[in-house]
Amino acid sequence: MGRTITFAVFIFMLWGTADAKFIVEKNSLKVTSPDSLKDVYECAIGNFGIPQYGGTMVGLVMFPKANTKACNGFDEFDISFRSKAGGFPTFLLVDRGDCYFTAKAWNAQKAGAAAILVADDRIEPLITMDTPEEDNAKADYLQNITIPAALISKSLGDRFKKSLSNSEMVSVNLDWRESLPHPDERVEYEFWTNSNDECGVKCESQIDFVKSFKGAAQILEQKGYTQFTPHYITWYCPEAFTLSKQCKSQCINHGRYCAPDPEQDFSRGYDGKDVVVQNLRQVCLFRVANESGKPWLWWDYVTDFSIRCPMKEKKYTKECADEVIRSLGLDLKKIDKCMGDLDADEDNPVLKAEQDAQIGKESRGDVTILPTLVINNRQYRGKLDKGAVLKAICSGFQETTEPAVCLSEDVETNECLENNGGCWQDKAANITACKDTFRGRICACPVVQGVKFVGDGYTHCEAAGSGRCEINNGGCWKQTRNGQTFSACIEDESKGCRCPPGFKGDGVSTCEDVDECKEKVACQCSECKCKNTWGSYECSCSGGLLYMKEHDTCISKKATAEVSWSFMWFILLGLAVAGFGGYAVYKYRIRRYMDSEIRAIMAQYMPLDNQGDNPNHVPHGNV
Repeated sequence: MGRTITFAVFIFMLWGTADAKFIVEKNSLKVTSPDSLKDVYECAIGNFGIPQYGGTMVGLVMFPKANTKACNGFDEFDISFRSKAGGFPTFLLVDRGDCYFTAKAWNAQKAGAAAILVADDRIEPLITMDTPEEDNAKADYLQNITIPAALISKSLGDRFKKSLSNSEMVSVNLDWRESLPHPDERVEYEFWTNSNDECGVKCESQIDFVKSFKGAAQILEQKGYTQFTPHYITWYCPEAFTLSKQCKSQCINHGRYCAPDPEQDFSRGYDGKDVVVQNLRQVCLFRVANESGKPWLWWDYVTDFSIRCPMKEKKYTKECADEVIRSLGLDLKKIDKCMGDLDADEDNPVLKAEQDAQIGKESRGDVTILPTLVINNRQYRGKLDKGAVLKAICSGFQETTEPAVCLSEDVETNECLENNGGCWQDKAANITACKDTFRGRICACPVVQGVKFVGDGYTHCEAAGSGRCEINNGGCWKQTRNGQTFSACIEDESKGCRCPPGFKGDGVSTCEDVDECKEKVACQCSECKCKNTWGSYECSCSGGLLYMKEHDTCISKKATAEVSWSFMWFILLGLAVAGFGGYAVYKYRIRRYMDSEIRAIMAQYMPLDNQGDNPNHVPHGNV
């Protein structure tokens, strides 16, 4: 008895030495009826069951006439809350007290309720409903709770009961869509865990989760969709007890880093000190794997270690751990160096960083519950289940950036499958503006084969830009008859549809042939005979006349020939006259040029008759 008390006091010291800043994670509860209650309220998400992260649930609130605290099975009272076909799900309202929150949720689930709302029995800020300690309650059912659970305030619970007593229908919408931030295309998440495998159901749930979630986690990490970091809760021993037997067996580095005894018995089995060392090894393994560009190897190590080195088989040792590390091809020396001196009376930088990380920052509170999943700096509440956690992670992606795994049938409902989500679509071309996202559908005009569609996404989307006519003919009219094709899509125009010449209509759904003969827009001369064709017309002339389309007239074939020959003779005569004139000019210019040249030459040797006296000439007789 004394050993148990000593252990309990020691654990209390480990947990209670730091100031806690625990943040209650909440989702919204919207009341849609009755009118007197219409509003949006906060409720605290339970740390069990499966909250519908990224989604909503609509149901009707019911308060049982018997077993109001749900501490017993409702089958004892012949009460069922299962919805009939086509009916709304039941959100069971129960009172707090007399039994564990998880027991209430389990009994509500067995009775057919879709969710449980626990009304607080005191006026206080909302708290997080957690799972009980395994040594105080039978926890066999804990991992089987699948309905979401929420704690509401006493005042809201009282108002619900009053409305129900007045036979008013209380309709509620539970909304988890904004419970987790979703700022961008990558989700950052942390898993606060423990290497101890002897702590009962919680330890078993942790390792089961790691094994089941490993595949999805590694794929998301390898493709860059997520950034994962494992963490380990570490306590410290109060300075007054650092020399005690308990601190020495449960702590390293002189009481700075401790863990509870795995079996809760100091006289047998492994000590808390062994757990701290293995926790440290797993942190260092992640660091070395991350430096090598393969952070996802952490999942392989933890899984393999739990299988090959369990406490129950006395294999929870460094030797066994080293064998697993070697099998994964990681540098053992780097990991040992990272772990440092475990007996030194000084801070271990790795474990000191883990302790500092436990303290809440910004929107995240202190990590005090083990295990804890933190997604986008917000603590996840609910069951550690592969499907539930994957849904929560998927809700952390910005809309339209989710990986394909988040849009699978196992994770979410494709809202584009029913009535195309109310968005625009072209069934003939199999083009739709409905974009399925994890949070719901978005109506946005698509981009198809590099061609952008523009419009409101709901009633209209139209191909625009270069290449638009190659995608469903740009949404324009097109038809082929007798091997001849006409289209209302103009490639040189960035948008719009226009019926081609010979047709009239809106260019989108219809282009009707224009009857040029009937509408008298062509072939209207007195001798003309008009015949309409698809997209054009044919015009002929009576009496052997020839039709000239440019002038819409008929002329004689003989006259045409005479005119043609006259025109030809005129051209030939013109060319002859031009040639003769050119030759005469040429001869005249050549003769003048030669005369001038001869005169210049002759002037150098003798005076010419028509040349005047040269004033610079001096007679030979004058001196």
